[in-house]
Amino acid sequence: MRAASVALLLLALNALSPAPAGAADNGEWSVRPADSAITPRAAFRLPARPGTTLSDRAVVSNTTDGPLTFRLYVADAHNTERDGGLAVRGIEEPQRDVGAWGKPEREVITVPPRSAVTVGITLRVPQDASPGDHVGALVAVDDRVRPGAGSHLGVQRGVGARIHLRVDGPERPGVTVEDVRFTARSPSIPWTGAAESTVSYTLRNTGNVSLDPRVSVHVGGVYLGGPAERRLTNVPAELLPGQKVRLSASWSGAPLAGWGDVTVTATADGSRGSGSDGFLEVPWFFTGCLALLSAAWATVLRRRRKAVPAKPVVPTAQAVPAARAARSADRE
Repeated sequence: MRAASVALLLLALNALSPAPAGAADNGEWSVRPADSAITPRAAFRLPARPGTTLSDRAVVSNTTDGPLTFRLYVADAHNTERDGGLAVRGIEEPQRDVGAWGKPEREVITVPPRSAVTVGITLRVPQDASPGDHVGALVAVDDRVRPGAGSHLGVQRGVGARIHLRVDGPERPGVTVEDVRFTARSPSIPWTGAAESTVSYTLRNTGNVSLDPRVSVHVGGVYLGGPAERRLTNVPAELLPGQKVRLSASWSGAPLAGWGDVTVTATADGSRGSGSDGFLEVPWFFTGCLALLSAAWATVLRRRRKAVPAKPVVPTAQAVPAARAARSADRE
């Protein structure tokens, strides 16, 4: 029975970094572009024009002591929603971009032990291909089905070498920050521990080129504790065009009390986007102190009222008109 799920390990996706070129390798087999006449390559990085056909060659190597059979296919790359890392579409999934444009010379190959096989690859760029970056991979999937950990499903492993096409036309970088959420988790008693708050947000590439975004968070308003700004880590090193990822970062030492706005800002290739979330944080300690002060003040007022003696009531003499007083004296 074929595997119900396929785990594809897309390695060597840092082909644009200054590190030495190397193959996408999982320790048993590898996939890489055939070396050019000038320098080794870790990825297929090709300029392209709409309506053209590109040809290249790939080398699939087997480093084990037995023969391995692989199914070859070209796949679209995408950013995973979990952490923004790069992954590829499965062999049974629909391919709409590079995966639909590319086709290996042979779809099934068997590589002898400790040997390598060279296979041609063709990429037909559509006439209506949009300008900018299009990223995918040539994937070699092991034909063997292995048991999945803790599951009755089988798993097939794959390794892919990245294909990076840049189609001619205007380049339009663009990035936005959406749906910012700030969750404050301040200590009950201020300054007795770090405030392990969380900032979550959605990062979206709205342009047509791959981005390496820098993301920072800024606090505005009236607050206690915490720096006014800090840079966020665990941001994808490559955010593909049209992709969005939901990211979350813990913030040790965030503001522990106050009110204002938390703004997340992303910048990349001259583009800039930001989003904000308001916050109102009053730790239990401050609330308790305010309640105690209110109760104490009420007690003081009651005691003051009891301590002040009541003034005695002194009867006042009534004035008697002079004429009436004279008549009373004559009668006597």
